Amino acid sequence: MTTFRFTTAGESHGPGLVAIVEGMPAGLELDREALDRDMARRQLGHGRGGRMRIETDTVEIRSGVRHGRTLGSPIAVLVANRDYANWEERMNPWPVEGFAPDQVHLPRPGHADLVGAQKYGHDDIRNVLERASARETAARVAAGTLARGFLSALGVEVHSHVLQIASVKAPERQDLAPADFAAVDDDPVRCLDAEASKAMVAEINRLRKANESLGGSFEVLAFGLVPGLGSHISWEDRLDGRLAGAVASIQSVKGVAIGEAWDVAGRPGSEAHDEIFWSEERGYYRETNHAGGLEGGMTNGLPLSVRAAIKPISTLTKPLRSVDTETKEPAQALRERTDSTVVPAAAVVAEAMVCLTLARCYREKFGGDHIDDVLAAVAAYKQRIDFRG
Repeated sequence: MTTFRFTTAGESHGPGLVAIVEGMPAGLELDREALDRDMARRQLGHGRGGRMRIETDTVEIRSGVRHGRTLGSPIAVLVANRDYANWEERMNPWPVEGFAPDQVHLPRPGHADLVGAQKYGHDDIRNVLERASARETAARVAAGTLARGFLSALGVEVHSHVLQIASVKAPERQDLAPADFAAVDDDPVRCLDAEASKAMVAEINRLRKANESLGGSFEVLAFGLVPGLGSHISWEDRLDGRLAGAVASIQSVKGVAIGEAWDVAGRPGSEAHDEIFWSEERGYYRETNHAGGLEGGMTNGLPLSVRAAIKPISTLTKPLRSVDTETKEPAQALRERTDSTVVPAAAVVAEAMVCLTLARCYREKFGGDHIDDVLAAVAAYKQRIDFRG
């Protein structure tokens, strides 16, 4: 079995963030501009904070690529933290002579601060919050862009859009196609409905003035997938679980649904499933997609839909009540530089996690040391199952 995996390293205000991707086939041509474009997309969205004005994220590839093509060896990417220049004494990997960093003792409700300090035995909560920060997702997006390049070579497109911010919801659409996402990044909240977008911006402005943060929901859609990614054989191979775990691992995400999960929970079975048809022209097909492109833990060839709910971020401009971990006295929680909402950006991060998960599935199923081997295996599989999608 071909192994595909990735890991990230780095702290929010440290020298930089690193991602290592293993298992990419050789010979894949990468788009350098696409790497930086996705990094910029992660910083989009009305309601972002001051950090976005400091960081202009770019990706430096340190190994695994030569003259724009993958070598088949591990790919290491670096995303530098420009803000490190302002934190070098406090976040230096080595002791700085004559400098003792101030410690943080004010955990934020809803954050990893307190539990992380308890678990790892830290007196200084900064040792937790730096790694727990959503800044880490910059490395995920860098890794995900590599996976996106691989999927693109196989004819797969992955897009996202915002469904809800706070109490404002966009109208549901069941007919989305790749072309519908051409201008989604031009919208201030990455919403496909213009009226809902205006209302979302107004809601962000209203609650930001009240020192509140805002949550919401988004959808990631993958088009062009072959049937049979994932498996029904083992619980750990079911793609529903893999995708749910990948997206739920994003900071502040609290719920994940595949397709119309929460809606079909209240319907009778006759209205919950996608009936199967066959014709000479189309082969097997379905006229609905309530299942979101997954049946029995496997893709079925329809567009894959992954939706997620994200809570309001836990750093508030008007901090909540907490306890000083040193004195045990009541105190206000730590106030750090923060965003009002990250829902539009979180959707881009979720694209990366879906890309990485799907890339792993393709590598497991089709193997291949070179991208041409993968393409040939996919073509042979489509022919075997008579897939015409």
